[in-house]
Parts: sequence; C-alpha cells; structure tokens
Amino acid sequence: MKIQSINDSHFVSEIKQILSVARQKAYSAVNFAMVEAYWLTGKRIVEEEQQGKERAAYGEEILKTLSVELTKEFGKGFSERSLRDFRQFYLTFQDMEIWHTLCAKLSWSHIRLIMRVENKDAQKYYLQEAAANHWSVRTLDRNISTLYYHRLYVLSPDRRRISRRNRTAKNTFEITGHKSGNKIVTRN
Repeated sequence: MKIQSINDSHFVSEIKQILSVARQKAYSAVNFAMVEAYWLTGKRIVEEEQQGKERAAYGEEILKTLSVELTKEFGKGFSERSLRDFRQFYLTFQDMEIWHTLCAKLSWSHIRLIMRVENKDAQKYYLQEAAANHWSVRTLDRNISTLYYHRLYVLSPDRRRISRRNRTAKNTFEITGHKSGNKIVTRN
C-alpha cells in the first residue's frame, strides 16, 4: 500500500483555499461587527447629547469623558476624533436599512471617505458602487477626489448611456481630461 506524499500539490492547494476562505469570512464578520458597533455608538452619543440643555458644550464633554473611559478599557481607536466620526456615521446613515445593506459590505475606511462627501446622491452612488464593485479604499478615494460621480451624472449629457456602461463594465472606469489629453481606462 502506497502512502501519498503530503506534497501532492492539489491536496495542499485545496487546504490553502479552505483556510483562505475561512480567514476572509472571519475578517468580514469582524468588520461587520465593528462597523455595527461604531454606528450604534454614534447613535448613543447623539441620544445622550440631545438630553443636554447646552448641546454643543455638553457634547464635547461627553466625547472627552467617553474617550478617556473607552481608551482605558479597550486601548487605541477611541480618540475624541474617532467618537466624532462614529457620531457622524450615525447622523449620515440614520436609515438602518441603507447602512445595513451597503455599509456592512464596506470597511470603516470606505465609510469614513463616503461620509465626507457632501452631496447625498453622490454618497449613495459611492456606497452602491463601492459595495457592488468591491472597490478598494484607494479606488474609492481616487474616484471621490476626481469627482467621478459629478463627471458621470452632473456634467454628462447622456446619463442613461453612462449608467448602462457602468453596469456592463463593473470593474472599469475611465478618467478623461488627463494632462496628456488621453483617456485612461483602469481595471480594478
């Protein structure tokens, strides 16, 4: 009876794939749990602030105290700025269904970038596109900073054609007006 070698590349590849998938699932579950915790924390901060008579001053005191307490208990990641981001997250995406379906597919870094977009339609567009097309944070940042939404939907005379093109070429986007005058097509 011949014993197969552990070096069987197909066998090893299968095991590596199983472990890679498990790691990705674990990462996604942790990411979702943390994003949900940040949203719920933001909600509680807003609720607490609204009970105070002098809202702004009271709110800043809440954030200082909360930051100190959470940092003592949980370590880094709970600065006053982070807590303001949590509050803004809740205020920006108060509709639980929107954030649950779209924000849950994105990292906290994605969400922080999208929260800084002032136009609500643009926010919704970036949320949907980043989630559906698995945009990296770098791709999302580039698309926001080059006003991708604005160029596609505000400046474009034929919005339907562009929208149709985006659905068919999900991982492709074009940057026009580059210094060289050429159209640059990038695939993620």
